[in-house]
Amino acid sequence: MEMSLGESLVDMSSVRHVMRWAPTLELAESSSTIVCHPGRLPLPSGALDLVVLHHILEVVDCPHQLLQEAARVTAGDGRLIILGWSPVSAGGLARCWPGGRRTMPGIGHWRSARRMRDWLSFVEFEIERLDYCGFHLPGLTPHNALLETLGRRHNLPWGDCWIIQARSRSRLACRQPQRPLFGTALGASGLGASRVDTSSRALESQNSRVRSSTESSSGTGRSRKARLR
Repeated sequence: MEMSLGESLVDMSSVRHVMRWAPTLELAESSSTIVCHPGRLPLPSGALDLVVLHHILEVVDCPHQLLQEAARVTAGDGRLIILGWSPVSAGGLARCWPGGRRTMPGIGHWRSARRMRDWLSFVEFEIERLDYCGFHLPGLTPHNALLETLGRRHNLPWGDCWIIQARSRSRLACRQPQRPLFGTALGASGLGASRVDTSSRALESQNSRVRSSTESSSGTGRSRKARLR
């Protein structure tokens, strides 16, 4: 599902069942468009494999609530894609000029990728990938192929736009288990092994006691039969 007030990006996705969101019926593009308040999505938790927030956190009145809802409806193995404008960029400097915040895309609240990382931590999500794009000099449009190539190659944090790919923190933890800093984990060769050995010794001793009791009972039975004879 894509939540945006601009042109769609999910057409480039391999997901077959694509849904879009709209704040009003007048802006709905098709019958599959979800029309609702951005902070109250009529979907069950974990229902979507991909959720795209396309430059919408800058303009809505409830960005925290919208992010919480987007994280809620994202499946455990799904992904949350967020596109935002970076204030530390040539476009961010242009917003400081007179009238720079009255027209698109200068309106709204621009937030850095670092701030968005903090927001995602509150909804138990972590950034899996972060990319920057839209590199240009102040006062010029972002159509410089050389600057765009260099900026993307080195992923410099000065592009007009950042793109975040986030996943559930529990899913990332399962995918990337923590490794010990110095070889084997502390106590793994001694403490863990001693617990296993102790349990095995206890089991063996219990089995030996059962065998001895069985043998003694069988021996007692044979002696009684010999006496009766």
